[in-house]
Amino acid sequence: MTSLLNYLRKGYKYFFIALKGEETEFTSGSINKAIFLLSVPMVLEMGMEGIFAIVDIFFVGMVSKEAQATVGLTESVMMIIYSIAIGLSMAATAVVARRIGEKKPKKAGDAAFQAILIAVLFSVIISVVGIIYAEDILRLMGGSEQLVQNGFGYTKIMLGGNLCIMLLFLINAIYRGAGDASMAMRSLWIANGLNIILDPIFIFGLGPIPAFGVEGAAIATTIGRSVGVFYQLLGLFGGERIIKLTIENVKLRWKTVRSIFDIAAGGMGQFLIESASWLFLMRIISEFGDAAIAGYTIAFRIIVFTILPSWGMANAAAALVGQNLGAERPDRAEISVWRTAHLNTGFLFVVSIIFFWFAPQFVGFFTDEVIVLEHGALALRVICVGYITFAYGMVISQGFNGAGDTKTPVVMNIIFFWFIQIPLAYYLAIYLKYGFLGALSSVAIAFALHAAACIYWFRLGKWKLVKV
Repeated sequence: MTSLLNYLRKGYKYFFIALKGEETEFTSGSINKAIFLLSVPMVLEMGMEGIFAIVDIFFVGMVSKEAQATVGLTESVMMIIYSIAIGLSMAATAVVARRIGEKKPKKAGDAAFQAILIAVLFSVIISVVGIIYAEDILRLMGGSEQLVQNGFGYTKIMLGGNLCIMLLFLINAIYRGAGDASMAMRSLWIANGLNIILDPIFIFGLGPIPAFGVEGAAIATTIGRSVGVFYQLLGLFGGERIIKLTIENVKLRWKTVRSIFDIAAGGMGQFLIESASWLFLMRIISEFGDAAIAGYTIAFRIIVFTILPSWGMANAAAALVGQNLGAERPDRAEISVWRTAHLNTGFLFVVSIIFFWFAPQFVGFFTDEVIVLEHGALALRVICVGYITFAYGMVISQGFNGAGDTKTPVVMNIIFFWFIQIPLAYYLAIYLKYGFLGALSSVAIAFALHAAACIYWFRLGKWKLVKV
C-alpha cells in the first residue's frame, strides 16, 4: 500500500512537471520518465483537438443531416491539407530534435524558420484553389446539388483559411522536436478552446452576429486557430523557450530548405497517400447515400477523439527518437519506441471495448435519425476492430519519421492503403454487394497488415543510420 501511494505521489509530481515543461533533457535518465513527461502534454494537446472535433460535429448536427455530410466531405478533402502540414511537421520534428540532441539550438532555429516558409508557400496555393473551386470540389466528392449550394461556403472558408491550420500543426511540431511539449499543448488549447466557444455563436447567431449555419463552424475554426498561431509566434520570437527565433534565423537558407523538403516530401507522401485512400473510401461510401456519409462522419469524429491522444504518444516517441539519435544513443531511441507502442496499444484496447459495446449510445449523442445512427454505430464498431493493431503501426511509423526516415512509411502506405485497402473496399462493398459494411471492413484488415509490416521493418534497424 505504501509503495502504491509513493508511486501515485511520484506520478502526480511528474504530471505537473510535464504540464509546466520544466524538464528539457530527454537523452539521459529514465526512459519511462521521458516518455511520461513528453506524452502527458502531447496527449492533452491532441485530446483538446479531439474534443474540438466532437463539439464541432455536435453543433453542426443541430443544423441538418446535410450540414453533417458537408463537413464530412470537406474534411475528406482537408485531409490533403493535414497531410502536407503533418509531412512538414515530421521534417521539422526530426531536424529540430536532432539539432537539439546535438546541442545546436541556433541551427534548430534555422530549420524552424525554413519549415515555416515552405508551409506559407503551400498554403497560398491551396487557398487560391479552394476559394475558386469550392463548389466543384464538393461535386467531385459526390455531394448532391442541394448540398453543394448550401454548403460550399463552409468548404471555401476552410480551404481558403488553411494557413492557420498549416502553421498550427507545424509550429507545434517544432516545439515538440525541441522537447517543449507543454508550449504545443497550450497553443492548441487556446485555439480549440476558442473555437468551441465561438462555434454556437457563429452557427446559431448571438446579438449582432447573424446565424451563419454550417459556415459559422468554419468561421469559428479559422478565428480560433489563428489566435493559437499568434500565441505560438509570440513564444518563438519571445526568446524564453527552448527553441527561439531571432533576426539571424530569418534568412532563406537553400541547403536547409532542401534538407527539410527531402524529409518532408516523404512525410507528405505517406499522409497524402493515406488521405487519398480515405478520399476514395468516402467516395465509395457516398454510393450508399447521405445517411451513410453522415453516419460515417459522426463515427470518424468520435474515433478521432481517441486517435488524437494516441497520436500524442506517437509524437512523443518521434521526439525521443530524434533527440537520442542526435545524442548518438540509438538503443535508447529504439527502447523508447517499443515502450510507447505497448502503452498506446493498451490505451486503444480499452477504448475499443468501450466503443464496441456502447456504439449506438455514442453515435446517438449526435443524431436522432435512426438510419444515420445505424450507419454510425456500424462504422464505429467495425473500425474499432482494427484499433489494437493500428496503435502499434502508428507509433512505429512515427519512430521512422522521428529518425528522418519518412520514405519507409511511404512504401508501407502505398502497399496497404492503396494496393490493399481501396481495391478491397470496392470488391467487398460493390462487387460482393456487402455495401457499407464491406467498405468499412477493408479498414480493419489494412490496419492489421500495416502494423505487422511496420514491426518487421523496424526490427531491421536501418532507420538508425539515417542522417539529417
